Amino acid sequence: MKKYKIAVIPGDGSGPEMVQEGVKVLRASAEMYGFNLEFTSYDYGGDRYLKTGEVLPEGAVEELKKHHAIFLGAIGHPEVNPGILEKGILLKLRFELDQYINLRPVKLYDGVETPLKDKGPEDIDFVVVRENSEGIYTGSGGFFKKGTPHEIAIQESINTRLGVERCLRYAFEYCRKRNKKKTLTLCGKTNVLTYAFDLWERVFNEVGEEYPDIRREYAHVDAICMWMVKNPEEFDVIVTDNMFGDIITDLGAMIQGGMGIAAGGNINPEGTSMFEPIGGSAPKYAGQNVINPLASIYAGSMMLKHLGEEEAATAVERAVMAVCSRDIKSLSAGRMGHSTSEIGDLVTGYL
Repeated sequence: MKKYKIAVIPGDGSGPEMVQEGVKVLRASAEMYGFNLEFTSYDYGGDRYLKTGEVLPEGAVEELKKHHAIFLGAIGHPEVNPGILEKGILLKLRFELDQYINLRPVKLYDGVETPLKDKGPEDIDFVVVRENSEGIYTGSGGFFKKGTPHEIAIQESINTRLGVERCLRYAFEYCRKRNKKKTLTLCGKTNVLTYAFDLWERVFNEVGEEYPDIRREYAHVDAICMWMVKNPEEFDVIVTDNMFGDIITDLGAMIQGGMGIAAGGNINPEGTSMFEPIGGSAPKYAGQNVINPLASIYAGSMMLKHLGEEEAATAVERAVMAVCSRDIKSLSAGRMGHSTSEIGDLVTGYL
């Protein structure tokens, strides 16, 4: 029997409740499809930071590398200044575990409302591949004469040939394996960001020559935002840099019904990857058993697929789809018509 070691980081706020239901469904899928999941929980998050002043303890990254994957709840604590936990946990793990791909399916399920008029599940089904370890998020830059009328703030976008090429190769391979429209769209801003996206576009076309079966398209990021709203059915796979990817995937979450159903993966194809719901920690709902766990459960499905357990992954996603189409009134916390734990039970039942 195959065995996978999974690190669990429940995180802050409602994160632990979402993770609990995700783990419930993952355990059921493992039992049903004949593999073993060994979960180890880590208390990284706001409460630990407030008690110890430590975001990640020494040796945490090396400890996490021993696992096949990380299952994350949500990071964000109302008593911790913005950026401390995000940089100290999320970005640190992405960079140090070299999770250079952020993978974000944007898929509308039956029974889920989209704010887009006259669009349905057949129209909203694409994937964003976001470069996850470079760009503006490297933190390169600084201040000069900070706090004075002559202050200068510089934030630099770092794009390496290695980083760009490996992201693009992943996107071409993913598009081929997805085998739908077989169209890869590069999202950039070549008319303004003339250095960074000159590199992206050149490598996109060079690598693309090795994939004659994949149609290549390019669009500026503002046009991408426009077309995601007007004609989302035009997209198959979109590939882009770190900052633009961060922005357009939140737009994608809204058109697929909201943060309550949006999940993503931080992927190192050769190492330890991390899977999480896209929404925040929602501390105001913590401990009330009203938060929507479907995004967390869907993140678990993505993790199973990444581990190679395709049959189990498909079964979990179909169970989520069944709950969306048959059982819930809304994706919003407290308005689902069921409690958090009941939603987990429903998904498990549909397995």
